[in-house]
Amino acid sequence: MPTNTFKTLRDLLRYAVTRFTSAKLYFGHGSSNATDEAAYLLLHTLHLPLDQLEPFLDARLLAHEIDAVLHVIEQRAHERLPAAYITNEAWLGSYRFYVDQRVIVPRSFIAELIPEQFSPWIEEASMVAHILDLCTGSGCLPILLADAFPEAEIDAVDISADALAVARRNVDDYALQERITLIESNLYENVPQKRYDLIVSNPPYVNSASMAGLPDEYKKEPQIALAGGADGMDLVRKIVAGAAQRLTPSGLLVVEVGHEREHAEAAFPELELTWLSTSAGDDMLFLVTAEQLQDAQFTA
Repeated sequence: MPTNTFKTLRDLLRYAVTRFTSAKLYFGHGSSNATDEAAYLLLHTLHLPLDQLEPFLDARLLAHEIDAVLHVIEQRAHERLPAAYITNEAWLGSYRFYVDQRVIVPRSFIAELIPEQFSPWIEEASMVAHILDLCTGSGCLPILLADAFPEAEIDAVDISADALAVARRNVDDYALQERITLIESNLYENVPQKRYDLIVSNPPYVNSASMAGLPDEYKKEPQIALAGGADGMDLVRKIVAGAAQRLTPSGLLVVEVGHEREHAEAAFPELELTWLSTSAGDDMLFLVTAEQLQDAQFTA
């Protein structure tokens, strides 16, 4: 398509929305609709403030700028790459993270509860000394946790060396090398023999039937970070089973399971899971206490 077809950002925004809509793209990695996604991609590509679309809508663009924007539009529409992989950035609240296809795009509901320091379950944030994040991916949750629990040291674990390389970049960007330790490990396997006040995890939990029907955008992500086995609970079972030996007597375990509440409750009939409220409802995260795990006699 000749670049002289377009003159302004408004022209390209309209075209991008039409292109994304006609391509029937899936929006689940930050934006929820074609317009927001198009605005983000265009502003990022043109190095404009992400929160200031209106002042630039009728600005005339240079030919090379138009070419760059059209290239990004086609990456999103034809290759069906999530926007975060095109821009190499993702956001959780006000936190920006580097991402690429070595990690899933950050989108954890645990992040919503961290600024509140998991109140009322944790009464005094300053008393939290050790935190463990299993399946850390890009390292986004440990970075949020470091801010919310300023006295805590955090161990962040992933089985993927590639994912940990991305996490290292993010930890370095936030200058948290002294407080966040990255560990290559199959869950608890290489984790230090110590007790944690808090264990959090956003593990692979998508069940096999759902994996088969994932939109193309999700298939661009590392499947090892999504697939949770027949019922989605393969890793969740191991996380819960090992937590009793890793938590302090008053410690907490928080696990994200997405839309798998039914499978989670079936997997742990001996536990009364506490479901935590998020912007997506009360079915995404469960909490169990060290005391519950000990009473249920869970062992790794």
